[in-house]
Amino acid sequence: MEVFRLVFSPIEVNTYILSDNSGLCAVIDCGCFTQSEFEKLTDFISKKNLKPALLLNTHCHLDHIFGNTMFLEKYNLGTFCHKEEEVNRKDSIHIAGVFGMTMDTPPEPAGFIEDGSIVSFGNSELQALFVPGHTSGSLAFYSKKDKIVFTGDALFAGSIGRTDLKGGNYETLIQSIRSKLFVLPPETIVYPGHGEPTTIEREMNTNPYFS
Repeated sequence: MEVFRLVFSPIEVNTYILSDNSGLCAVIDCGCFTQSEFEKLTDFISKKNLKPALLLNTHCHLDHIFGNTMFLEKYNLGTFCHKEEEVNRKDSIHIAGVFGMTMDTPPEPAGFIEDGSIVSFGNSELQALFVPGHTSGSLAFYSKKDKIVFTGDALFAGSIGRTDLKGGNYETLIQSIRSKLFVLPPETIVYPGHGEPTTIEREMNTNPYFS
């Protein structure tokens, strides 16, 4: 599996494009805020000769779902997320206003996935890991074969997600990271929702929230 990262919106969210030798791809957290940003994503997908087959959301804070409507209109693909994220999806227009932004009502998900669910595209599989704490329905997506995990806003390089927003809980997040992420192989590459990649081993040894 190849992983590509594009950064979108004033909130600088990571949008990941995953591909394999099937020619199909998955997108995690389509954060395109404007049409021009979405064209940057679609141009990238086109130049790589990829066909989108799966859209996933680690959670439904507004910056992670900005592009869901455009993605649905372009590729006829709705997102999959945890059912607990419906409150954040529905609240995103209000939150956008708080940030001085505007956005359309995000489309309803194509379906919901839970802890342990397997989602696939092409020849690749990802396992959903339930990691609440940043939000009540946060998911990480893990590929055992490729030793990579997409952690959304649960775990960052040198930090963790904020827990002062609706559905957030510090103790829950710490427990989620310890029980679902720090049990992965140490060499597992962590692709977070914001910022640079890291590894499980590095975060276990140097992340100030766990040292």
